[in-house]
Amino acid sequence: MKIGLTYDLRSEYLAMGYSDEETAEFDRDDTIEAIEAALHVMGHATDRIGAGKSLIQRLSAGDRWDLVFNIAEGLHGIAREAQVPAILDLYQIPYTFSDPLVMSLSLHKGMTKQVVGGFGFPTAAFIVVADAGETEQVAFKPPYFIKPVAEGTSKGVTPDSIVRNRDQLAAACGRMIHQFHQPVLVEQYLPGREFTTGILGTGASAKVLGTMEVLLLADADSEIYSYDNKKRYEEVVKYRFVRPEDDATVAKTEKTALGIWQALGCRDAGRMDFRCDEQGQPSFLEVNPLAGLHPKHSDLPILCNLMGIPYNDLIKTILSSAQKRISSLSKPDKGGPKCG
Repeated sequence: MKIGLTYDLRSEYLAMGYSDEETAEFDRDDTIEAIEAALHVMGHATDRIGAGKSLIQRLSAGDRWDLVFNIAEGLHGIAREAQVPAILDLYQIPYTFSDPLVMSLSLHKGMTKQVVGGFGFPTAAFIVVADAGETEQVAFKPPYFIKPVAEGTSKGVTPDSIVRNRDQLAAACGRMIHQFHQPVLVEQYLPGREFTTGILGTGASAKVLGTMEVLLLADADSEIYSYDNKKRYEEVVKYRFVRPEDDATVAKTEKTALGIWQALGCRDAGRMDFRCDEQGQPSFLEVNPLAGLHPKHSDLPILCNLMGIPYNDLIKTILSSAQKRISSLSKPDKGGPKCG
């Protein structure tokens, strides 16, 4: 197959003057190289397309691909991860990972928790506030946990994200709203164990890959999987692979994760984060249907490494899942109606 690659390259945005934090979600050059190498091993030809604007230019020039391996995060707007999938849907070009609806929903952490809770899955009490004054509506007791409503890679998560007194909540939310120019998710803080569960596949074919527990070491920011902890994970974080047959909490977490994945309609591969409450019961935090794929530094490949699964096998599994959708797009794009 001829496979296009869509992505947002961190080095390009840094060269344009964007900051380290602004580009934290974007991909490193060696991530693209690793994915491309894995696809070459499988015998596929690849074509580097780049970000959303480059995709539009290439499509306008008449370029087409059998499938697009999409890991583009987007730059602007809460629906930014949905932009490339939406364009590819318009042109009836199949692609890896979830569709625009899932991508739009999952980036907005409050909306996702609302939907997940509506399906009956456990998630901590929460409220989304767009103005510091709205914290008066918070009906649950401290401590609170706050973070930007639509960021990834733990952007905005610092030791100050734990707010222990109600009279400090408005000011803390106000500072975060000002810094990230978006609403803030205020949750009931969960003090227990933290897990990341990997999922592979789509619909009824989806299955749990495995679960790893996030353990913070002595020099880490305590009590939270912060932005700084993620950056310095090799020094301050230990990831422990835990089997469901050995740990009842993990078994419950994995059952819940698979149920949420299928209920939301996520596709191909991703990961889900959980944290336990005071009673040790796992509660949904967020889902990442566009999980990072750096072979050494991203959580999903880290989980695979702990399980002894080669990186190339992960990419092959993702591609195989996406390939099943190619036959459903039986009518090729013919360019649509002409204007003028």
